[in-house]
Amino acid sequence: MEGDALYFIPLGGSGEIGMNLNVYATGGKLMVVDCGITFERRPGGQTDILMPDPTWLYRRADKIAGMVLTHAHEDHIGAVAAMWPKLRCPIYTTPFTATVLEAKLSQARMLSAVTIHRVRPGGAATVGPFGIRFLGITHSTAESQSIVIDTDHGRILHTGDWKLDPGPMVGPPTDAAAFRALGDAGGVLAVVSDSTNAHKPGRSRSEQVVRSSLLDVCSGEKGRLLSACFASNIARVQTLCTVAEAHGRHPILMGRSLHRMVTAARASGYLSPHTSFVPAEHAGYLPRERVMLICTGTQGEPRAAMSRLAMDRYRHMMLDPGDKAVFSSKIIPGNEKPIAWLHGRLTEMGVDVVSEEKVPEIHCSGHPCREELAELYDWVKPRHVIPVHGTPFHMDAHADLARQVGLNDVQVRNGDVLQLAPGDPKVIDRVRAGRVPRPDVESDEHFRQLQGDKRPRTKRPPKKKKRPSGGFRSRERRR
Repeated sequence: MEGDALYFIPLGGSGEIGMNLNVYATGGKLMVVDCGITFERRPGGQTDILMPDPTWLYRRADKIAGMVLTHAHEDHIGAVAAMWPKLRCPIYTTPFTATVLEAKLSQARMLSAVTIHRVRPGGAATVGPFGIRFLGITHSTAESQSIVIDTDHGRILHTGDWKLDPGPMVGPPTDAAAFRALGDAGGVLAVVSDSTNAHKPGRSRSEQVVRSSLLDVCSGEKGRLLSACFASNIARVQTLCTVAEAHGRHPILMGRSLHRMVTAARASGYLSPHTSFVPAEHAGYLPRERVMLICTGTQGEPRAAMSRLAMDRYRHMMLDPGDKAVFSSKIIPGNEKPIAWLHGRLTEMGVDVVSEEKVPEIHCSGHPCREELAELYDWVKPRHVIPVHGTPFHMDAHADLARQVGLNDVQVRNGDVLQLAPGDPKVIDRVRAGRVPRPDVESDEHFRQLQGDKRPRTKRPPKKKKRPSGGFRSRERRR
């Protein structure tokens, strides 16, 4: 990366779904956009938490002007606490994402050291040679933002994860006028955009449709209702609370990640102040027809609330035949076996299982289909489209769409050094990229190492008790 130019270097999320880590470089400075994780299930069933290989970035930590986070999903913020001690850069994000991140940093005992700049949705900031401006866009969590990046070499739109939902149920719809203004002003060099659903025709389903469907699916039930959703989907949590109220049931949160997200949503004003939750330990004392359990564990995670209920490992309550479990989520590729086991286990217990496969309208994706991608490009009018956030299959489909609407597509993979300007975009180099295990940032061992103590800490073996020697009692014992 020699000379005065503008570069884009994806280190995670390009060639895979999840684990997003992107770097922009110009004027000798770097700006990191998102810093996430992914999960990998071993053949034996154990799940590993992985993050992008940070080696290349660590060696250039002194050049990092800042880190910008688009939204609060784990595949965009889950590696921040692990990487920040080596990067030591300021962080820029919206209040809701900052609240979620602060809880993570507090658990890792590093919150007081991190500088987090809270930028309001639609607000602006300066990150070294980069001018950034947030544009509100709908997704499956609160305050998702696209980033307009202004440099001496041109303007980039980094979309983050997004969709065009006219009825998001929590937060405002996409700021279409702001995106159109970008196109009317001209000069958008490139859009770096989400590819997750680029192979699907039409448009993604609205959250408003999901609410109507869940109200229907959960009506007339006499047993307990169990509902599973992604903890970060605050709109879905609010919908399930609405369903509970409509059917005279008490909403009960089950799962630590749900409690964390609900706390952040309340602090940021994204959950109704009238919504109250019954403590989980009271669930077994309520009439079955008055219970709505909102659970973690959509993907069959063994320690999550839904799996614990399926294994009768929840001490305050047991499920009964006639209860109903509604999975308001999609099956993430790779998780088919644990999800099938969980659904089968619940069915054996006499629980009626409803999933997206049976009733598609009980879930909607947070990512754009082809019609939405084309609409955004019509608004923004970029010169180039750079697909990210997808497997090669998804990114190729995205590139094909870009060509169909008359735009130049530029394909990259993790580790590519793409020179965006001057001249036409082209890959000029490769840097180290890959996957590494994320350290356990909440462990005492990790905390000690952050403080500079590199010695391995091992437990001392317990002291052996000395046998009594001599005396009447010891002699009697020996006999």
